[in-house]
Amino acid sequence: MSLLKGSQHLRLSLKEVELATKNFSEPIGKGGYGMVYKGELPISGRPTTVAVKRLNETSGQGLKEFLTEIQLLSGQNHKNVVSLLGYCDEGKEKSLIYEYAANGSLDVHIKNRDTSLNWRKRLEICLDAARGLNHLHSNSKNKQTIIHRDIKSANILLDQNWVAKIADLGLSKLNFESSEGSSIVSNACGTPGYCDPGYYNGILKKECDVYSFGIVLFEVLCGKLCSPYPNKDSSFFFLSGPSVQKYYKENKMKEIIDPCLKEQMSSYSISKFSEVAYKCLLKDERKRHSMNDIMRVLEELLFILSMRSKRALGFGDYIGPDEIYDPNELSTLDPEPPLQFQTPVKFVREGEMHTVSPTITGTFMPTSPHLDLVESQIETGNKSTDLPDSSNEDESSRLH
Repeated sequence: MSLLKGSQHLRLSLKEVELATKNFSEPIGKGGYGMVYKGELPISGRPTTVAVKRLNETSGQGLKEFLTEIQLLSGQNHKNVVSLLGYCDEGKEKSLIYEYAANGSLDVHIKNRDTSLNWRKRLEICLDAARGLNHLHSNSKNKQTIIHRDIKSANILLDQNWVAKIADLGLSKLNFESSEGSSIVSNACGTPGYCDPGYYNGILKKECDVYSFGIVLFEVLCGKLCSPYPNKDSSFFFLSGPSVQKYYKENKMKEIIDPCLKEQMSSYSISKFSEVAYKCLLKDERKRHSMNDIMRVLEELLFILSMRSKRALGFGDYIGPDEIYDPNELSTLDPEPPLQFQTPVKFVREGEMHTVSPTITGTFMPTSPHLDLVESQIETGNKSTDLPDSSNEDESSRLH
């Protein structure tokens, strides 16, 4: 096929595919296009487990998608976009060979309420997927970017190390970067519930993918899959774009998050994560986050989580330059008054004083270049007991 001229290095014979799959003997999945089989191919001289998606020639589906995936994936090289390792178009045979995702797709883990999917792992998966989608949106070739058009948890695959990868680019579209950054499409496609409502008007933009990604974020937070056609029973929560927006606006997100996450998440994490997911769904797509914006928020939440630790603070304790604590995870050794933390923290530079409210107060400063913070140590004090050599300041925090 002339359309595949630039992908000939990935072409395999039917005999090679049959050998790799032991004659298609181990099915691991099924779709409208046909079956997916597990196999093994020598890659760079090493036996490598692969997934082989085989087009069902009698289905009448998938030829266009088959060609699209080869064209788009053969030019991609990103750890968070599934790798195409080969294809076969010999005679009537149409097969695509991908890297194998040992932990399957994200939707299965959400549907099965997988308890091993803790908050940290969910954040990492979301960040991985955001990076993969951002790569498609921003890695332009000849002033063209890729709009996925079918972002959903079923199209986010997880490898043996739980690294998430964007998959199934069969419906994707190369988009010329015009001043509007949009394309006119006559055949709106995708999965009901995940599709941006504005997309059905025939206008395709990167923001359509952002909307779909917002639905995935809410699925991860709530531990529920999207329900495009909710039951009329109002006593039961069905996850959809309108329903999660309603709960967010009414400040009731804690009522619908996955119960197993409640002990793992701080109020700040719930607020920040639900906010970024909500902004993906805004009706005015100009106000939606870009994938780069989403990445930054997820990176911040993961950074804070990675540094969280229970710790009791007494008067005169300091937090060193490599320590950061979520305010909700700190306690005081002094029973009265209670330890309080001001958030967001007022950034104080070395040698400056910071006056705060009349109670035992702490301040924390992460050492992270992308947050533009300085490495510092912080003392805590209160108005009833002066800091050493503090010249009787009211409650203060001093940086060394």
